[in-house]
Amino acid sequence: MNTLATSRVAETLNVLHEEAEIADRAHIAARIAQIEEAGGNFAQAIPRWLAEERADYLTIHHGYADNFLSVSQAYGRFLYMIARTCWAKRIVEFGTSMGISTIYLAAALRDNGGGKLIGSELEPAKAARARSSLEVAGLADLVEIREGDALDTLRDVGGEVDLLLLDGAFSLYLPVLRLVEPFLTQGAAILGENAFDPAYLDYVRNPANGYLSQSLPIDDGRGNEFTIRTA
Repeated sequence: MNTLATSRVAETLNVLHEEAEIADRAHIAARIAQIEEAGGNFAQAIPRWLAEERADYLTIHHGYADNFLSVSQAYGRFLYMIARTCWAKRIVEFGTSMGISTIYLAAALRDNGGGKLIGSELEPAKAARARSSLEVAGLADLVEIREGDALDTLRDVGGEVDLLLLDGAFSLYLPVLRLVEPFLTQGAAILGENAFDPAYLDYVRNPANGYLSQSLPIDDGRGNEFTIRTA
């Protein structure tokens, strides 16, 4: 069975992806301009973004209240496939936004026979839109979206975690990972979308920390990192 192929889910995702493209157009243009200011060197723009987030990530991300900042269709399908491959039963998502990635993951849970997805979203309006979209897609029964700062909302995820998606403030990837780490099963998949923080990459690429990790050639340039828990 492939829940992604059902009309209810596919139509919901098509609408959301189309809206995301329009809503995020100006944001993407601004990012491109910042890269050009850094001499066209993407890597040189990253320290600026990290510094801005670390200074006040709550204010920064309140400014994205109208943006989707979502995964692409290709990456969404990959999320679905990974969740199916590891037979995920409990998934944690940092950065639910409007719920696009959540739908891909919840569809995998449905096809795995059920489970629980715990999402964290800072913006109440985004959380509300995500819940509405999940209802339309017929997947709301599998998802709990917690509103607020993920460093608070994800302190207790209620059990073992088979898959962790990091897709929020990228300066918080390492703190969120460390928060959820005690719950990760051996072989759990950790997916970092826009995993630009050198501290995060150094941590997951060090086998001594109990991970095996490498960059993922999907949506090249977006800094996708694929990690598994080995310990």
